[in-house]
Amino acid sequence: MKKQTEIIKGLVIRGSRNIMTVRIDTGAGTQELECRIKGKVLKGHEDIYNPIAPGDWVVVEREENAGSAMILSVEKRKNIFSRYNQKGEASQLLAANVDLVLCICTPASPPFRPRFIDRVLLQADIAGIESIVICNKMDVEYDDIDVDERLEEYNRIGHKLLYVSAKTGEGLDELRREISGKISVMAGQSGVGKSSIINALQPGLDIREGELNEKYDRGVHTTTMSIMFDLPSCSAGGQITKLIDTPGVRLFVPDGIKSDEVINYLREFAPLAGKCSFGLSCSHRTECGCKIMEAVHAGVIHEDRYESFLRIIDELEGKESDEY
Repeated sequence: MKKQTEIIKGLVIRGSRNIMTVRIDTGAGTQELECRIKGKVLKGHEDIYNPIAPGDWVVVEREENAGSAMILSVEKRKNIFSRYNQKGEASQLLAANVDLVLCICTPASPPFRPRFIDRVLLQADIAGIESIVICNKMDVEYDDIDVDERLEEYNRIGHKLLYVSAKTGEGLDELRREISGKISVMAGQSGVGKSSIINALQPGLDIREGELNEKYDRGVHTTTMSIMFDLPSCSAGGQITKLIDTPGVRLFVPDGIKSDEVINYLREFAPLAGKCSFGLSCSHRTECGCKIMEAVHAGVIHEDRYESFLRIIDELEGKESDEY
């Protein structure tokens, strides 16, 4: 006798390429299904490195009581958080339907890299997602005043800034309040302590934590795919807090944007877009009457943010870029 099939809606909680883990509500609790993606779902998205990501709601078909299923379709998204995967030469979805992007950095060990932060915050603004800069490992001593200056610059231009330590617990209560009842995605370079923060927020998860490569002072990849975790909520309603951890990367190339559009998404640059003497054709490098360069000289735009702006443009135009 042919087995009955059922159509169910579920939430993607992890996955890579064409195999996803989807959580469904059975009425008596939840169940996780290993799901493959039906061909028609991929049609028109063959150039996307990961066509579905944690946070996506999908419709699946499975045989009754089976532990696996087939994804038939993806529900309409309110947003996506992605990056351009240079190795795969394609867009890579990291998370979907998120409320908050947490850009994780450290003042040292691994070294503070503001140009990486610039790219993550840019991607959040491209997607229309609120973002917070989280500086972890505040228990580690450092003596670079440029770190403090650059972090405060993010605060000055309108990005919320939190200082935390997964090791000592500093700042974690405030972080819990910020993410409570929301779906948040964490982005950061390898070794900045994303997994450590999740373990500190929810003891008992025992997520594997990476170590630094002592020779290069870089993190070792421990998270190989985006994965969603449920955390207790601080809100009175008790709504579940969801936190998506993403693979640590050394390079973050913005996705879904052209080089001449970058100026519109960098917060202190955007008010000056189109106001140069040469209008929208200004390269913002050598022209007289360039409002961007004037703002840099006046201290309205930080010199390092200006340099980051030019490097992002070069990357998007296919020019070589060194590691930042």
